[in-house]
Amino acid sequence: MKKIILILLMTALTFAASYNEKILAQIHQSDHNQTRFSFAVLGDNRDGDDIFRRMVSQIDHDRNLSFIINNGDLVSLGKANEYTTYMSMIHEAKHPWLSVIGNHEIYWHGGTSRYRKMFGVADFSFAYGNSYFIILDTSRKRIETRQLRWLKQELQTARKYTHTFVLTHVPLYDPRKGMYARGHSFRNIDNARRLNDLLDRYAVSMLFTSHIHYYHRGVWHQTPYIITGGAGAPLRGYSRDGFYHYIRVVVEGKNVKYEVVKLKK
Repeated sequence: MKKIILILLMTALTFAASYNEKILAQIHQSDHNQTRFSFAVLGDNRDGDDIFRRMVSQIDHDRNLSFIINNGDLVSLGKANEYTTYMSMIHEAKHPWLSVIGNHEIYWHGGTSRYRKMFGVADFSFAYGNSYFIILDTSRKRIETRQLRWLKQELQTARKYTHTFVLTHVPLYDPRKGMYARGHSFRNIDNARRLNDLLDRYAVSMLFTSHIHYYHRGVWHQTPYIITGGAGAPLRGYSRDGFYHYIRVVVEGKNVKYEVVKLKK
């Protein structure tokens, strides 16, 4: 019965508001100009359904979270049944889940169209409390000129808020290769620098990326970043000390705290 309900939901989304739009409306209803709230960020759950189910269950018990952002690679090959499985894991979660596009959402079966039919536009933004959130599509491991123009407008809007959080699946550089090195990251370093320069100019509070299946925190030029890719995808080959986790972000007025929460055994 649950699977039938999910199939009906996915069919309805093709002809109505996207799932992310519905979640944003739900998030907006809970926003009462809050200056103290918390949210979670995680990424890369593909090919790890059992682990991801445990992650969702653990997050369900993290009661103070206002919403969750899954930062891409929701599915492995983009097949319809993979999306059905993913939806079954988040649809009845106790917190609202937003889903960002990753490179695994655009390859093979259905490409970008399947993600867009279900979740809507890949570049979007929203405000919550004293913070502004910008979600940027880097599923093709680059940033387009039109996106940079859009991002600049969004960053200008964000100046009215205390904090600006930017989320995108692919990291600008690969810290495992060097400070500003290419690896499991943007294909073109100059393209990455263009984005980096823009984020620097507007003093982004934090850039969240995923794609590399481990945790790392650092600063690119003037932009602080967190790589979080531990939501269930294979850890082998990415880092010897990788672990499954999510990031709990606690906003308290002008202060922000970032907590790494490991998956319980």
